[in-house]
Amino acid sequence: MLCFGELLLRISPAAHKDVVEKHPMILYVGGAEANVATALAGWEVPVKYCTVLPDNFMSRHMLHYLEYKGIYTNSVQFAGNRIGVYYLERGADLKGNMVYDRAHSAFSELKPGMIDWDKVLADVCWFNFSAISPALNENVAAVCLEAVQAAAAKNIKISVDLNYRSRLWKYGKKPVEVMPELVQYCNLVMGNIWSAKDLLGISLDEHIHDKRSKHAYLDHAKYTSREIMKLFPKCTSVANTFRFDSAEQEILYYTTLMTNGEQYQSHEFTCKGVADRSGSGDCFMAGLIYGFYNNSPAQDLVNYATAAAFGKLQEAGDATGQDILSVTDIEKRSQA
Repeated sequence: MLCFGELLLRISPAAHKDVVEKHPMILYVGGAEANVATALAGWEVPVKYCTVLPDNFMSRHMLHYLEYKGIYTNSVQFAGNRIGVYYLERGADLKGNMVYDRAHSAFSELKPGMIDWDKVLADVCWFNFSAISPALNENVAAVCLEAVQAAAAKNIKISVDLNYRSRLWKYGKKPVEVMPELVQYCNLVMGNIWSAKDLLGISLDEHIHDKRSKHAYLDHAKYTSREIMKLFPKCTSVANTFRFDSAEQEILYYTTLMTNGEQYQSHEFTCKGVADRSGSGDCFMAGLIYGFYNNSPAQDLVNYATAAAFGKLQEAGDATGQDILSVTDIEKRSQA
């Protein structure tokens, strides 16, 4: 497996008062694709990670961290002068209290031709990226296109996470002008009915929330999935996530997977409060890839991926820790 994207540093306020006095801020290694890679490595799937970092001591510490997690880093490129950073309020939704500091990062200065994709993809059977990378600028979007074209030419499976970050699409291109060209090469598309509208132009029932019906959401997921497959014939599987937060901090979470012409829905998970909302979708993507990698039955696959994603909500940091969300733990949760 190969995950491609920007490796980031995340800075968040410390959670506990006794820690705040000495260490008011906590540093995490983050980035959507690195989170996917970390989960896969923890579940004993061979995975490597491709990104661009400046050649300095901090980058080496970050790579040592990835290697400690079991991720191969021989495809990492060295160029540029800075590592991208983002600041996230602990426990806050990704739509809320977050600030990006990624301008002029080494990854954002990527240009076509800098990565030898033939070499990087030589031993790869699956390529994963997310919509966050092409959101940075036209050059990075062009590099993503290079990557998916090279992977498709080698008959490598390709997955994409339609994670929409409106704060990043600032270079004069709308997502629907960029993402369809990339998604046409993808075999697995993961997102939700809202991101499919924003990134791919799939029509959305703007009054879906008014219906207050799980059946309506599931029907819409089926419609969205079929429309994606119709527009992008290489796509054979589409996954949609649904997470609802109430004023009482109750979390409701479930997902769907359309594959082989049938939609499968996960168990429904609920809890009150979360430790960290960041990285849950990445864990879901990792669970999907894990299931396809192991040729799991579709229902077991979506149950596992959903249980993994829901479990991540109770872990601090961007990526899941394999000591907490082991395969055994997730399988038990997925069957509950």
